[in-house]
Amino acid sequence: MNIIKEPLIQKRIHLEHRLVFPPMATRTSDDGIPRAETVRHYEEIAKNPLLGLMITEHSYVALQGKADPNQASFAADDVIAAQSAMTAAIHRANPSLRLFAQINHAGAFTSREATGMPLVSASPVHLKEETARALSIDEILNLERAFMQAAVRVKQSGYDGVEIHCAHGYLLNQFYSPLVNRRTDEYGPQSLENRLRFLIETIRLVRGAVGSAYPISVRLGGADYMQGGSTVEDAAAAAKILSREDIDLIDLSGGMCRYTREDNQAPGYFSDMSAAVKQCTDLPVMVTGGIRTPEQADQLIADGKADLVGVGRALWKNPDWGMN
Repeated sequence: MNIIKEPLIQKRIHLEHRLVFPPMATRTSDDGIPRAETVRHYEEIAKNPLLGLMITEHSYVALQGKADPNQASFAADDVIAAQSAMTAAIHRANPSLRLFAQINHAGAFTSREATGMPLVSASPVHLKEETARALSIDEILNLERAFMQAAVRVKQSGYDGVEIHCAHGYLLNQFYSPLVNRRTDEYGPQSLENRLRFLIETIRLVRGAVGSAYPISVRLGGADYMQGGSTVEDAAAAAKILSREDIDLIDLSGGMCRYTREDNQAPGYFSDMSAAVKQCTDLPVMVTGGIRTPEQADQLIADGKADLVGVGRALWKNPDWGMN
């Protein structure tokens, strides 16, 4: 079928092909700065001519939200020079490839070893090494500005777009998930709008800062696939709300279940969610999860379950994936 070789042109998303290398942590940065091996990693994968979009690994927007000691950063201006060199190298490797950076705050899903600071979350929860404290509203507003400032640095570094990370149990996803969010204020779990408020306010600040022409993607951990957690129906309803915002792509993955599903290992194992979301939005929808062959990727698009398909581990292991 070769559907992944077809272009996608929609709103601000202009891609030559529908195959995406999704964000996957390399843990190869020093003090938030990517090493030479980080650049080589992305260069090699970028050379694959089937790729239309690459999204680099999640980078922290504030030291308090650093997920790993060797995680990349967009928390300060001193990363811009190294990030600019990396984007230039990737663009040289594949001039037609569009390149986004993903920005994130880990919330309670980190450690004092990584941040040197107490952990924070939507509510007092224990997700990793210690119980996190709940963020105040003023702290939430400050972190929204941190996301905004990080997005500006992404643009200054030569990326073609920015992705806001609200998946895999990290901070924005901790507000979205009823498993973690037990607040009683306007950011609490009493409604889906409340659970998305932090994300929506962040999107609006980012849009105002990067301008009207710059693409914004949201990675949404739409369903927790856990008892009492967010559901596929929540993801579809969230997509309707997000579609009213000035964004360009919904990139779907898991929530508190992270990026895997114990109950489903089929290719595109989040595609039940992406199919439901596609019924609720005109925005391009991306799905990842266990896709091993180009034929599997093509089938997901042919079946109307996604517009873009992310292939991570297979491309990481074999940058020439799909070329044989």
